[in-house]
Amino acid sequence: QIQLVESGGGSVQAGGSLRLSCAASGYNYSRRNRYCMAWFRQTAGKEREGVAIIATGGDPTYYADSVKGRFTISQDNAEDTLYLQMNSLKPEDTGVYSCAIGPFLICLTHDHAQTPARYTYWGQGTQVTVSS
Repeated sequence: QIQLVESGGGSVQAGGSLRLSCAASGYNYSRRNRYCMAWFRQTAGKEREGVAIIATGGDPTYYADSVKGRFTISQDNAEDTLYLQMNSLKPEDTGVYSCAIGPFLICLTHDHAQTPARYTYWGQGTQVTVSS
């Protein structure tokens, strides 16, 4: 299995920034392998959506239209950590953010990469609250 441990969530004023981290470990995790990795968020009244998705090596990378230019997804392979830098936060960014990891190949198809069921392992989820 692969364990994903998130950190960095919290509350922030609109216009502020947060940086989420997701550390990967476990018997089935290897730095030699390539993965599709994503940050999803669940907002009340909406389906879980992929806000930022990245393949090992950085290509391809996807962002939801609502976060383009404000969020940056990155991976430090040496530290086995996935990051989401969130700048210029808006109240509508409020939600539960979860990191997820799945087979590299799903990142090659945009529709697959943004489908939660395609991912194999998930973090515990962390609350991000943005106030006006």
